[in-house]
Amino acid sequence: MDIATIIGLVGSAALIIGSILIGSPLSAFFNIPGLLVVVGGTIMATLIMQRLPVVMGAVKIALNAFFDKMEPPQKIIKQIVSLAGKARKGGVLALENETIKNDYLARGVRMAVDGIAPEEIINTLKIEVESLISRHEIGHKVFKFMGATAPAMGMIGTLIGLVQMLQTLSDPSAIGPAMAVALLTTFYGAVLAFVIFNPIAEKLEDRTKSEEVLLDIIINGIDGIARGTNQMILEDKLISFLSPKSRKK
Repeated sequence: MDIATIIGLVGSAALIIGSILIGSPLSAFFNIPGLLVVVGGTIMATLIMQRLPVVMGAVKIALNAFFDKMEPPQKIIKQIVSLAGKARKGGVLALENETIKNDYLARGVRMAVDGIAPEEIINTLKIEVESLISRHEIGHKVFKFMGATAPAMGMIGTLIGLVQMLQTLSDPSAIGPAMAVALLTTFYGAVLAFVIFNPIAEKLEDRTKSEEVLLDIIINGIDGIARGTNQMILEDKLISFLSPKSRKK
C-alpha cells in the first residue's frame, strides 16, 4: 500500500470538503446535471479515444498508484550477487534448484541454466521490458487524456449553464440552478483533473521508470551470472544504477 497516495487523496478531499462546510452546506455543491456532464462526458470521451479493453486495462494499471509491489532494488542486487557467487563456484547448473521470488529474475536464471547464450537471454528479456513499458505507457496516456478532458467537460457544462441562464432571465427562480450548473461543472472538472487523474498519471509514470531501472538491474545481473562475472565486480556494476542515497543502504 502506497501511504503517500492515500494521504494525498484523503487529505485533498478533507481540505475541499472542509472549506465548503465552513461557508455553506455540502449539498450546495452537489449537482446531478453537472456530474453527468463532467464525469460521464470524460468517460465517454475516453472510450472514444481508446478501445474498451484498453481503458479497462488502464484502470487495473492505476492500482499501481495505490499498491507498490516492486521489490527494493537493493534486495534484488543482494540476491543477484549471491547467485553469481554460487554460479562461479558450482557452475550455472548449481542455480537450478534456487528459490527466486522475482519472476523476471527467475526466468533469466532458468534460461541461463538451460544453457541459452547470454546474448540471446538479454535480447529476450529486453523485448519483455519494452513490452511492459509499452503497456504501461498506454495506461499513462489514458489518465493524461482524462486529466485534460475533465476541465474541458467542465467548460462545456459551464456553457450549457450559461445558455440555460440566459434563456430564463425572465424567471428569477430558474437563474440559480442554471448558474449552479455553470459554476459547479468547472469545479468538478478541476477537482477530477488536478486531484485524481493528473497525479495518478504522474505517479504511474514514476512507477514505470522505477520498474524499468529494476529490470535493467536484473538484465545486467543475469548477464553477469551467465558469463561468470566476479560477484564483487558485478555488485559494483549493479549498484551504479542506484542513486547515491540508495547505494548507502
